[in-house]
Amino acid sequence: MAEGPKQQMPARRKARKRALDVLFEADLRNRPPVEVLASYLERIEKPHPEHLGYAVGLVEGVAAHLDRIDELIASYAEGWTLDRMPVVDRNLARIAVYELLYVDEIDDAVAISEAVELARQMSTDDSPRFLNGVLGRIAEYATR
Repeated sequence: MAEGPKQQMPARRKARKRALDVLFEADLRNRPPVEVLASYLERIEKPHPEHLGYAVGLVEGVAAHLDRIDELIASYAEGWTLDRMPVVDRNLARIAVYELLYVDEIDDAVAISEAVELARQMSTDDSPRFLNGVLGRIAEYATR
């Protein structure tokens, strides 16, 4: 029975990575995330992997709440504007903030650690610490 969470974690991480790919592309091309998502889904081989549903939910959720999410990131990223953040960090923060605020089944600590882990793999040396700080402050705000 202990296998359940072990199998779920990699699937959710893959989903976050796919969501990051779509949000990153949308950000760079200055296109709506849902539009980029549609084209991304057309390119993926069928049958689609099981985790794809969670990835789609993340992209659609971030897109639906983007103004509120960006407002929170901007207010809690002390000394940093959204435009100055690396594109990877900005979009990892968006995914994590969406999970913190709108996805009840994900613990805050998991949302934060997943963003930090992906930043460790895909961004600058300073990114994990930066994201951990910003997301920690937003999580404190969200639980008030």
